[in-house]
Amino acid sequence: MSTFSAILLLAGGLVILWKCAEFLVAGAVALAELLGVSSLVVGLTVVAMGTSAPEAAASIAGVLRGVSGGDIAVGNVYGSNIANLFLIGGLAALIRPMEVRLQTIRREIPVMLGAGVLLWPLLRNGHISRIEGVLLLGVFLLFMFFTVWRAHKEMALQAVEGKDAAVGCNGKIGKNVLLCVVGLIGLAIGAKMTVEGAVYIGRAVGLSEGVIALTMIAFGTSLPELVTCVVASLKGHQDISIGNLVGSNIFNTLLVTGAAGVVSPFAIGERFAGGVDYWIMIGVGGVFCGAVIAGRRVIGRIGGAILVCLYGVYIVYLLCRGAG
Repeated sequence: MSTFSAILLLAGGLVILWKCAEFLVAGAVALAELLGVSSLVVGLTVVAMGTSAPEAAASIAGVLRGVSGGDIAVGNVYGSNIANLFLIGGLAALIRPMEVRLQTIRREIPVMLGAGVLLWPLLRNGHISRIEGVLLLGVFLLFMFFTVWRAHKEMALQAVEGKDAAVGCNGKIGKNVLLCVVGLIGLAIGAKMTVEGAVYIGRAVGLSEGVIALTMIAFGTSLPELVTCVVASLKGHQDISIGNLVGSNIFNTLLVTGAAGVVSPFAIGERFAGGVDYWIMIGVGGVFCGAVIAGRRVIGRIGGAILVCLYGVYIVYLLCRGAG
């Protein structure tokens, strides 16, 4: 493969990821609305799952590559989680101050932080086994069950207003199902193209595969979250934005890491096995939570600017570390 071909492969993969994620999210959200699900639940589940699909596909493609595949898989999760909270969360707050529901602070954000902490005892031996992958998937399923159960319980206490209107506005179910299927297939193809192109280019310029995963691949697979949150902020749908960010991080940590381990048990380098990159990810979650609390459940434009600047500092750190 030539460098030019790798650039075309990377660019084409990112375009496919972006467009097919839009198809998947559009179809999934429409189907969710047909069921009368709230916007916060849509953000935490349907939208988060749809926008996390590139991370899942890229991480699984990474471990199937064999050597250093574990670094790509876990580095992608760390980098995407950091980009979600600092870069995407900051940009969304810059567009429109982001208000966070009290229930999100009490439930979903602690789950997000707890999921990150759960990785430490599993990763510190430098290996994820198939059993550990199953454990992570089991915790993820419990989270999904609890979220859906709470949603049904809360909706049962409210008047069913606008449900019929939502059904009438969403058109045919078949069209939305097709959008989801096309989106999923395209995401798998785009993720593989992105991984192959990015790894080749990164090696050509002397970067380690860990840095490649934390930067190129992580940002590329975070594009769906970026697009979704920017559009949601512009339209004033803050529940979609915050639900997408928090939900995506939970999905990345539990579903993506677990699925990669089940598909192919993998080894990881010291920097990801409870090393500095792991603690940076944990710290980013803590800083984001602190920003929400300090702003009294609102991340304003100043807070958003600080988050984006911190992400810039993080990228500079990675590039200075270079072949780490």
